[in-house]
Amino acid sequence: MDIKIEVIFVPVTDVDRAKEFYVDKLGFNPDHDQRVNEGLRFVQLTPPGSACSIAIGEGLGHTIEPGGLDAIMAVIPDADAFLAEMREKGVEADGVDEQAWGRFVTVKDPDGNTWTFQQLPSWS
Repeated sequence: MDIKIEVIFVPVTDVDRAKEFYVDKLGFNPDHDQRVNEGLRFVQLTPPGSACSIAIGEGLGHTIEPGGLDAIMAVIPDADAFLAEMREKGVEADGVDEQAWGRFVTVKDPDGNTWTFQQLPSWS
């Protein structure tokens, strides 16, 4: 049986500010933005090339406080190019962390949720 991760919820304080960051700075695709009622808004964003999206919004029942998510890792083809692009767009990003298992760049969204972007090592 296949199990596919489709959506990860990311807690934010300001949905519009977060959406702008993920779309304009990280290049995510804005898939869906729906206000269901006064207390419920669902926004789905997908990183380019990813089969998994993130969801931000209001009234989604998060138990993690905004800024408390620090466990999302995404794969990128080139850590140096990604770091340069983030800095060019004004995104605070930690420099490339070199490890035997990959090269890593860490970025925080406007609420402080931490993303780790990994360039996989060449295993050959």
